[in-house]
Order: sequence, then structure tokens, then C-alpha cells
Amino acid sequence: MRVIALIPARYAASRFPGKLMQLLAGKTVIRRTYEAAKATALFDDVIVVTDSKEIFDEISGFGGKAMMSLKEHECGSDRIAEAAEQLPSADIIVNVQGDEPFTSREPIETLLAVFSAPEGAEIDLASMMQRLHSSAHIQDPNYVKVAVDEQGRALLFSRAAIPYPRDPQEAVYYEHIGVYAFRRQALLDFARTPKTPLEKAEKIECLRYLETGKKIQMVEVPYMGVEIDTPEDLIQAERYLNGVQTKGS
Repeated sequence: MRVIALIPARYAASRFPGKLMQLLAGKTVIRRTYEAAKATALFDDVIVVTDSKEIFDEISGFGGKAMMSLKEHECGSDRIAEAAEQLPSADIIVNVQGDEPFTSREPIETLLAVFSAPEGAEIDLASMMQRLHSSAHIQDPNYVKVAVDEQGRALLFSRAAIPYPRDPQEAVYYEHIGVYAFRRQALLDFARTPKTPLEKAEKIECLRYLETGKKIQMVEVPYMGVEIDTPEDLIQAERYLNGVQTKGS
């Protein structure tokens, strides 16, 4: 398989504008994410796809690869789908979120293994999840939760606490980690499909895949480090780099 990593990098994030250009231990968040993806050595190419000349210049300035989006896009999947149109030789596109500077080899290797497994031909895309233990994080709508079946296939994504804890001792919660591996065609199909009702309500793009019948295989991974959505997350990421694990999923 020819595997390409695309990193969607939007400058004007609603909760933390310009977060990808914030410094994290002396380097920008987007540079750390790019370098972490390269360091996995799992990709035939790694490319940042952005709407921002500032981000484009940041990546190309140290010899990295970047592409400017030709259109306005509301979500990362649409942004990288535009780039995927220009990469016909790619079999698998991995979406590494620009705010995931702790991306590492082993979880992505596990993610890619989904497609070479015996049942892999049925899978349109794969993504990651990690267990949530903190009740504060379970109730926090910034932590997207996922419910899965016995095979680990996604049943539902929500900002709400799913499942509802009618029996708290039986409830297991997973946080969806926004790293995806797509078959190229599934990604292109997504971009050509209008927004779906659950996606509109929850503002969670991967619901569009479920609502249009795509099969999503979830892979449980260990703690993935801090995803930077807020200024507080940036402080936690600094501490995490210094060896102090603070998020406590």
C-alpha cells in the first residue's frame, strides 16, 4: 500500500485561533506535529494542507512539504479530500490532526494493520480511541466519545457521555482520537456528500461516514499525549513534554 499522511492545518480554530502557530517548547505546534509524523517512518510522504500562508511558510521554511487549499473548507476531511484528488497513486490517506504533536509510530502502525487484516477489505476507514476514566472528561463536550460493537466498529460518536450510565459499573467510555486512516475513495466520497443530520447537530465530521453507511474500525491505543484545543491544553502539553503527565484520561 502507498500511504500518505496529510495534516489539515486551519489557522482560525474557533476555540483557540492560531493555536498551530503557538510555540511548544521552542517550536510551533504544527512543526512538532509534522516532525512527529515524519519520525514514524510509516509514510511515503507527509504533507501539511493549509489555508494559511503563515502555516505554509512555517512548514516550507524548514524544508517540509505543504500545500495551500484552493477552496474554503469547514472540516479537516474536506480539506484533505481536496489534496487527495491530486494524489491518485495513494491507497491509504492518514489524517494526522495538526494539533496532535505527540503522534507516534506504534499506534499508527496498529491503525494501518486494520487494512491488511483478513476482514480489512470491508473497512472504509480506521480511527483511534483511548479509555476515559475521569468523570470530568467524560462529561466534557470537548472530548468526543465513541461507542463500538464487539468487533470494535464504531456505532456512534457524540459529545455527550455515551453510553448513558444506567449501571455505572458496566459503563466503559472511549475518547475518539482524531487520527484517521482512509481508503482514498472513502475520503473522496465524503467530500462529495452533503452534511448529514447528526453531523450538523453534534459538529462531529466522522458522523457523516456512519450516516452514509461507511464502516469505521476503531483501534484502542494507550495514552496519546495532549491534543491541543485550548490555551490550557498548550500548558499541559508543555508539562507533558517535561515528563509530567497531566491530562489523566
